[in-house]
Amino acid sequence: MNPEKDFAPLTPNIVRALNDKLYEKRKVAALEIEKLVREFVAQNNTVQIKHVIQTLSQEFALSQHPHSRKGGLIGLAACSIALGKDSGLYLKELIEPVLTCFNDADSRLRYYACEALYNIVKVARGAVLPHFNVLFDGLSKLAADPDPNVKSGSELLDRLLKDIVTESNKFDLVGFIPLLRERIYSNNQYARQFIISWILVLESVPDINLLDYLPEILDGLFQILGDNGKEIRKMCEVVLGEFLKEIKKNPSSVKFAEMANILVIHCQTTDDLIQLTAMCWMREFIQLAGRVMLPYSSGILTAVLPCLAYDDRKKSIKEVANVCNQSLMKLVTPEDDEPDEPKPVVQRQAEPNPDDSVAKQEGTATGGPDGSCDSSFSSSISVFTPASTERAPVTLHLDGIVQVLNCHLSDMAIGMMTRIAVLKWLYHLYIKTPRKMFRHTDSLFPILLQTLSDESDEVILKDLEVLAEIASSPAGQTDDPGPLDGPDFRVSHSELQVPTPGRANLLNTPGTKGLECSPSTPTMNSYFYKFMINLLKRFSSERKLLEARGAFIIRQLCLLLNAENIFHSMADILLREEDLKFASTMVHTLNTILLTSTELFQLRNQLKDLKTLESQNLFCCLYRSWCHNPVTTVSLCFLTQNYRHAYDLIQKLYPSLSPSFLSSHWGTDLRLQLLDVKNNPYLIKALYGLLMLLPQSGAFQLLSHRLQCVPNPELLQTEDSPQATPKSQKADSPSIDYAELLRHFEKVQKKHLEVRHQRSGRGDHLDRRVVL
Repeated sequence: MNPEKDFAPLTPNIVRALNDKLYEKRKVAALEIEKLVREFVAQNNTVQIKHVIQTLSQEFALSQHPHSRKGGLIGLAACSIALGKDSGLYLKELIEPVLTCFNDADSRLRYYACEALYNIVKVARGAVLPHFNVLFDGLSKLAADPDPNVKSGSELLDRLLKDIVTESNKFDLVGFIPLLRERIYSNNQYARQFIISWILVLESVPDINLLDYLPEILDGLFQILGDNGKEIRKMCEVVLGEFLKEIKKNPSSVKFAEMANILVIHCQTTDDLIQLTAMCWMREFIQLAGRVMLPYSSGILTAVLPCLAYDDRKKSIKEVANVCNQSLMKLVTPEDDEPDEPKPVVQRQAEPNPDDSVAKQEGTATGGPDGSCDSSFSSSISVFTPASTERAPVTLHLDGIVQVLNCHLSDMAIGMMTRIAVLKWLYHLYIKTPRKMFRHTDSLFPILLQTLSDESDEVILKDLEVLAEIASSPAGQTDDPGPLDGPDFRVSHSELQVPTPGRANLLNTPGTKGLECSPSTPTMNSYFYKFMINLLKRFSSERKLLEARGAFIIRQLCLLLNAENIFHSMADILLREEDLKFASTMVHTLNTILLTSTELFQLRNQLKDLKTLESQNLFCCLYRSWCHNPVTTVSLCFLTQNYRHAYDLIQKLYPSLSPSFLSSHWGTDLRLQLLDVKNNPYLIKALYGLLMLLPQSGAFQLLSHRLQCVPNPELLQTEDSPQATPKSQKADSPSIDYAELLRHFEKVQKKHLEVRHQRSGRGDHLDRRVVL
């Protein structure tokens, strides 16, 4: 410092003392400055006061010499003390040089700066509030200072400033929020602690409504919640807890929509505390805001669904996520299924607030849950674009929701409970909003069929419920069911017609394909046939599925849909099946289900009495497809009490049959009919015919033993014998052309034989005998 320079009104002694390295001498100079400024105040000499402050600031506090800077700081504090209540007039000039020293490399100087600013603020009190942002900014930096003395000094100043804000009703919250939003993203734990402490203080002040600005800082709060320090995490938990309490008390004033996407982001984090807290907030938002949250359903489901598969290590998160899922599902009502959805232009979304850019940028980069959905999926759904909460009523848009559900169902790595939840959602949407959902059926149909291969029976059951609803919903009735997948099933919709009374005569017309009579239940729609065709196609291409789950799937479908429709349509399709080996296997599976399943009890009873047109149509349809497997054909004749026709079939069978079907539930009735020899001669003749075809085996012994129990073998006479006059052959309905059916049986068996010869490569003449 130049000793020749004039520092008036500061005396040379004051200047010399301010530059001294000893604190005591600088303190003496500060007392002299205080005395001098008091005189100027008494004289109302503002010019001299400003000159003193400017000199202390420019020549000392901002000097290159460290001792001069220390002197300038203590001198400015002395000025403030001397000014008293008038210090508010000069606060800008007093504060700015002190704050500059907060960045000094010398820790002692930073400490003196804290001390000086403490004295300035203590005198000015509420007058410093217009300068709060610069003070807060400076303190936030010192909160992370490595020197403990500086930190201690900043904490004293911080407490003083908090007291002033708490006492005052003139705090400028609007002006402070942008700075708070910026500082809240600091990664330093001390800076974070400083931020949280201030939010707690502001939240406790009755005149300050921080809840209105919660969307500005909520994302930052959740990031602080993930801090490594337990104390900071605990403080942040307290802050978020207080906010949530206030939200519950005043839901009408909460900006739910502006915070929904922030919660979606943090519900997908890997930090358990953040995820649980965000999920709890989401639960409250859905329950408090109701349908306001519907526009964010796709994002919410993206976050919630993976949590449903958590194990006991994350039991709490799983339980809260389940509540969120159930609550969101309840928001979807039949009123959401409008025939004509409003155009997107009408349902225009609100423009995003520029202040939300940080949260939205992070949200956009988040992608799917746990990486289950790729980035293209995330970008294609407007999960993170807030919708306006002002418009009413809220319109449910299913595009994003269905895309999320499809994504999770397609992910084979996703947990079982998540897959079940997805299927429950699909079923719920088809029940509540069938018109809208059927627009997405073509995209959902393949993955629903794929899900039938799931390892979990419970998943398959839910999947079948969805498929059954698609197949039976009136909303799915269209003139054109769409293209049928695969070349193996060339069945056009026009060939699957509802039977009419006028078609009854087709049953006894030679050459007629009785299979053309299709199910008549009016609840079946065009998707029913597509479902049956694709289900059989899947069984054909995935034989393990047929072996392991085929019977289970078909039995469940018989419970969910009309069993007659299922068997009738499958028989129609199988008759045109080009893979004869598969057709035989599939017919055998269907026949076993028909004979043994409790779900088919009514259908069996219907087939036992062929007096009605419907039962005759069904028998003819099944018979023609059952011809792919001779054993099933015979068993169908036994079931329908067509004993004479069964006897005719057995004459053509060679070389072995298994009577295992006699041990089924319906076989009990068959065995009891053996007691009525007089009225069932062809039944006994047919069984003896089977016995003659069987090799010496356990099956032969079983059937032989049964026939030995017949009351009187001498009564085994047909109508050709005058001694036998059976009362009826009730199954031999005159309206059915059994001769034509028998010719069809021979034709199908010949085709099977030709295929077997082609596969074996033998060139010898085809044996025209029927081979099993």
